[in-house]
Amino acid sequence: MTSSGGRFHGRLTSAAVTVSRCAVATASLSAVLLLAACGSAAGAGRPASTAHRSTPAVPVVTSSPSPSPSPSPSATAFIPLPVAPGAGALRQTMVRPRASGPAFHAMITDLWQAVRADRPALARQSFFPVDAYKQVKAIWNPAYDWRTRLWLDFALDIRAAHTLLGRGAHTARLLRVIVPSAEDVWVGPGACYNKAGYWHVAGPRVVYREHGQVRSFGIASLISWRGVWYVVHFGGIVRPAVGMVDAPAIGPGYPGPPGGC
Repeated sequence: MTSSGGRFHGRLTSAAVTVSRCAVATASLSAVLLLAACGSAAGAGRPASTAHRSTPAVPVVTSSPSPSPSPSPSATAFIPLPVAPGAGALRQTMVRPRASGPAFHAMITDLWQAVRADRPALARQSFFPVDAYKQVKAIWNPAYDWRTRLWLDFALDIRAAHTLLGRGAHTARLLRVIVPSAEDVWVGPGACYNKAGYWHVAGPRVVYREHGQVRSFGIASLISWRGVWYVVHFGGIVRPAVGMVDAPAIGPGYPGPPGGC
């Protein structure tokens, strides 16, 4: 594994990690499809800046009466929490998403458990719904793009994040997720090959404790559907066909920078 430009590139030294998109497709298409929204790559090594205002850290354990994502029993026995069942087939709204509440809690819980267990399928409901993607993108066959590009990139990034956790993955504890809500923007139709709009925010931070030390990594891009945040790019946006981890750091790191779509 090497680092470049503030990013952790998950080109795994073992066969389980150094997989291409095609290899991931063969292994996971039976469980999942894929999606994405376009945007610019988040900056490397994010410096502190007063312009990058964040919402207060959101303890995932308090946002819903659902089971806490940490510490949990075996992640292999985890049953994904429903985020917003069936919402992707409905029409978009301009409701501004919140980094709190049951849907957000479920989205983050599923994402974290997928990383801990090295099982991308656990985060299927955390990922932007394919039915919503078909309504958003003014491109040829959006479902194919979702299926053959964005979900596969997401799956690679889940595996790269799991590799970052290393042997302590099963004991790593999620502390909070920091979303820079003051920097979210509405991306309207016509931008980024879109025919429908959505809210977008770049660079939330996933903060966790492992081996007694607080660490973090970023989520490259969240976008909304009907007032709910979903991951659309996890480890990176402009990228090679290998897994990536967005700006891993000791400590909580810095959310952002803003930008992209």
